[in-house]
Amino acid sequence: MSISSHLSELKRKHEVLSKRVEEAQRNPSTDDLSIVELKKKKLRIKEEISRLAT
Repeated sequence: MSISSHLSELKRKHEVLSKRVEEAQRNPSTDDLSIVELKKKKLRIKEEISRLAT
């Protein structure tokens, strides 16, 4: 897998997680721990994107 295709896949995963976080925050039955875990995953992906893009 080339770096550019890997970056594209990471960006796609980041966008999916963004949508999941938004949905979870709008849903009152979602517990805070689940939201925190989603945000951590999203941050790890963003950090990897930044690392690979430089």
